[in-house]
Amino acid sequence: MEADRVILEPLTTEKAERLRETQNVVAFRVSPKANKIQIRRAVERLFEVEVKDVRTSNFTGKNKRWGRFVGRRPNWKKAYVTLQEGHSIEIFKGV
Repeated sequence: MEADRVILEPLTTEKAERLRETQNVVAFRVSPKANKIQIRRAVERLFEVEVKDVRTSNFTGKNKRWGRFVGRRPNWKKAYVTLQEGHSIEIFKGV
């Protein structure tokens, strides 16, 4: 899997910001088909940092109603990437 297809977007929630500031952990929304090894390689290749650990969480999409129509949000996956000491990702500076 290509690196730009593995990492979909960074997460900027309150919890993700707190982890980034205190524990050097960055959160990403990733492809549901990606495994931890692919996520590690994608982050190292895209951001030129060293990754210490990767933790993932799968989320089931919720059922939603639009009037009489019933639909479903897609399933998605979140990855918490712990960076090595001295490394950081520049796109999060000053956010």
